Amino acid sequence: MHRFANPTQFMRIANAIYPWAAGLCVLLFAAAIPIALVFSPPDYQQGDTVRIMYVHVSSAWLMMMIYGIIAANSAMFLIWRHPMANLMAKASAPMGAIFCALALITGMLWGKPMWGAFWVWDARLTSTLILFFLYLGYIALSDAFEDSERGDKAAAILALVGSVNIPIIHFSVEWWNTLHQPSIIKDGNMSVDPALRLPLFLMMGAFTMFYFAVLILRLRSELLAAKIRNARLSQVADASAPQPAE
Repeated sequence: MHRFANPTQFMRIANAIYPWAAGLCVLLFAAAIPIALVFSPPDYQQGDTVRIMYVHVSSAWLMMMIYGIIAANSAMFLIWRHPMANLMAKASAPMGAIFCALALITGMLWGKPMWGAFWVWDARLTSTLILFFLYLGYIALSDAFEDSERGDKAAAILALVGSVNIPIIHFSVEWWNTLHQPSIIKDGNMSVDPALRLPLFLMMGAFTMFYFAVLILRLRSELLAAKIRNARLSQVADASAPQPAE
């Protein structure tokens, strides 16, 4: 694991993965969108409203997966001082916040025709909203200190503390009496009709590949920005150094 602390070594592998992730993302979206919007059948109760599921469930899957990645990388950063782990967590956080917001918005749009209201203080909705605030808190903390290391540590601790919310989101529909539909996998069985599974899994795969492709691009950008910052600091240090007497 420690050999991946070298940014050059890490990005060599990431750059090899990028074309595959980007290509799979395009192919999966090309297959998923027409199937989800045109060819998949409407639900016998929800009608065409069920098509919101393909974006909602995919976003919900990504928001939890990304937070798990952030928490795992935060632990590696705090324990082993792994620099690329911290960078991966910071690069993932904005995408996780976007997917979490998308899950909340699509959930509200889906909830209106199903429940008669855009929002109810349902256990899963409330815990998902808390997750959104955790994402925002992580992003804010990482930039809240002049000393970037202090900000990174504070954000990593918040990510680890907030990880307890992930199982709460997943099991909330089982632990409490809620309006929210059950998870798509319950007791080892799929709760989604077989006719709807193909577009759902294609969309989830497309969203996942999109995340990995954009993550690699964000890591490139973060590393480039770090090089520019270090070069500027070196120039400032050289300019402020006392000049030798002639």
